[in-house]
Amino acid sequence: MNKLIFVSGGVCSSLGKGVAASSIGALLESRGLNVRMVKCDPYINVDAGTMSPYQHGEVYVTDDGAETDLDLGNYARFTKGRLSRANSVTTGQVYESVIRKEREGKYLGKCVQVIPHITDEIKNRILAVTTEDSDTDVVIIEIGGTVGDIESIPFLEAARQLIHEHGKANAISVHLTLIPEVASGELKTKPTQHSVKSMQETGIQPDILICRSPVMLDESTRRKIAQFTNVDIDAVFTSPTIDTTIYQIPIIFFEQGLDQVILRKMGVESRHAKMKPWHSLMERFRAREGKVRIGIVGKYMALHDTYTSLYEALFHASLECGTEVEFVKIDSSSLEDKEDAETILGEKAPGGGVDGILVPGGFGQRGTNGMVKTVEWARKNNKPYLGICLGMQIMVIEWARNVLGWTDADSTEFSPDTKHPVVSLLVEQINVKNYGGTMRLGASETVNEEGSHIISAYGMNRIMERHRHRYEFSNQYRDDFLKSGLKLAAFTPDGALVECTEWPHSGEARHPWGVAVQFHPEYKSKPMAAAPLFRDFIAAAHREKIKKN
Repeated sequence: MNKLIFVSGGVCSSLGKGVAASSIGALLESRGLNVRMVKCDPYINVDAGTMSPYQHGEVYVTDDGAETDLDLGNYARFTKGRLSRANSVTTGQVYESVIRKEREGKYLGKCVQVIPHITDEIKNRILAVTTEDSDTDVVIIEIGGTVGDIESIPFLEAARQLIHEHGKANAISVHLTLIPEVASGELKTKPTQHSVKSMQETGIQPDILICRSPVMLDESTRRKIAQFTNVDIDAVFTSPTIDTTIYQIPIIFFEQGLDQVILRKMGVESRHAKMKPWHSLMERFRAREGKVRIGIVGKYMALHDTYTSLYEALFHASLECGTEVEFVKIDSSSLEDKEDAETILGEKAPGGGVDGILVPGGFGQRGTNGMVKTVEWARKNNKPYLGICLGMQIMVIEWARNVLGWTDADSTEFSPDTKHPVVSLLVEQINVKNYGGTMRLGASETVNEEGSHIISAYGMNRIMERHRHRYEFSNQYRDDFLKSGLKLAAFTPDGALVECTEWPHSGEARHPWGVAVQFHPEYKSKPMAAAPLFRDFIAAAHREKIKKN
C-alpha cells in the first residue's frame, strides 16, 4: 500500500507549506523512495489560469498543459516525480465533476452532499495519483489554506477519512505552524497550540509538527509544544528563518532527523540518505564570486510570487555560472513616460547600470511600450537580452519599429487595427470565447536552427519546452525580418510557427547575446540543472561585464 503524508498549515498563510512539503519529498527521495506530490487548493476556480497574478501569483504549467498553483513549481524543483493535471486538485474541479455526475444520473437519485460525495471525489483524485505510476512509494498531499478556513473543511475531512481508512502506519499528518517572536524577544507557542486544537477538532491528530520560527527551537520549548499538542517531542521540528536559500531547507530538516521520524512512523525500513547533491549545491552557493545585475522589466513586479519560476531559474543559473545574480525589478510602465531608458537602466541609474535585460511573459497592453524602449536600449547598448513569451513578441515589435521603420508595428492584442500586425492571434484562437485552459498550453517540440544561440545552449536540434500564450510571430512578415538581419532561430516541427528570434551575432550589426523564445524555459529549470538559456544568458552578462571592466 502506498504511504500518504498530508501537509497542512495553521495560524496564518505564507509559512512555506509548499517548500516544507517539497523538502520532505526531497528527503524521502534521498533515501531511495519514489515520491509523488499533490496540491489541494480550496478555491472554487477550476484552475489558476484565469486568476490575477497580483492575487494568486505565478501560474505554473505542466507538460500536459495544466495551469496550476505555483507550489507545483516547487515540487518540480525539489523532487523528481512526474507532475501533470492529476497533481492539482481544486474545489472547482471537484464540484464541477460531482455536479456533472449528478446531471448524468450517476448518483441514482440520491441527495448529493458534501459528505460523502464531495469528500469521495477528493479521495478518489488523491488515490488516483497513488496508482498512476506503479513504482510510487509515497504520495505527499499539501492542503492549501489554513486550518479553520471554511473552504478547507472538505479537504481536511477527506484527509481524516483516508488516515482512518489506511491506518496510522500508512497515512500521517504533518502540520506546519508559526512560532512568533514578540517585542521582548520571547517565542510564543500559544498560536501553535490553538492551531493543533483546530486540527484536532477536524478529527486529525498531527503526527509531526514543523514550527516556523525566527530561530531554532530549544528543547524546553519543543517539550512544552509536545506536552500541549499530544505530539511526541522527537516529532517537533523547526523551520527557521534563513538568509541563504530555500534549497538549504532539506539539509536543515535532515540534520534534525525529520525523515527518520517519518520513516519510523510509517513503518518503512530506514535507508542510507544520499544528501551529497544538496550539500554540493550549498557549496556552489557559497563559492560564487562577483555579481551581475539583471534588469527584469515586467508588468507585475509588485509581487515576487508572480515570477517565482523565473527568479528561481536565474538563481539556478547563478549557481552554474559561479556568480551572484542581483534582481533589479522594474515595472515596465515606469519607462513609458521617459524619453529614453538610460535614466533607469544605464550606469547613472540608482544602484548603477544593469548587465543584462530580461522581459518575461504577461498579458494586456499596459507597460508594453516601456518594454519596447527597454529592448531597444539593450540592443543598441550591447546588453545581453533574454525575452520569454511576451518578451519575444516585444523583441519582434521593437525590431519592426526601429530597424524596419514600421513605426506603427504592434501586436493585434494591443492594437487590433495596426497596419503592421507583426504579432497576431493564433489561428485556432480566433473564435475562442472561454479563456480558461484554451491557450496554447503545455509541452511541444521545437526544432533549433544550426548556428544559433539556442542550439548552442541546448546542444541539440530538437527540444521539448512548455508554452502558455495566444499570440505568435506573424508569418506574413518572415521575409522582411530575415532580409533586415533578425535571425529566426527555431520553429515548430512543421515550420508553421516561429519559436525563437535572435539578434544578429555576426557582421556589423553583431550583438553579444540577444535571444527571445515563445516558450517558458523557466518551468523546467532545477537547482542541480539550470535551464540552458538562463545559464547562457547569465554567462553572457558576466562575460560582457568583465570585458567592459
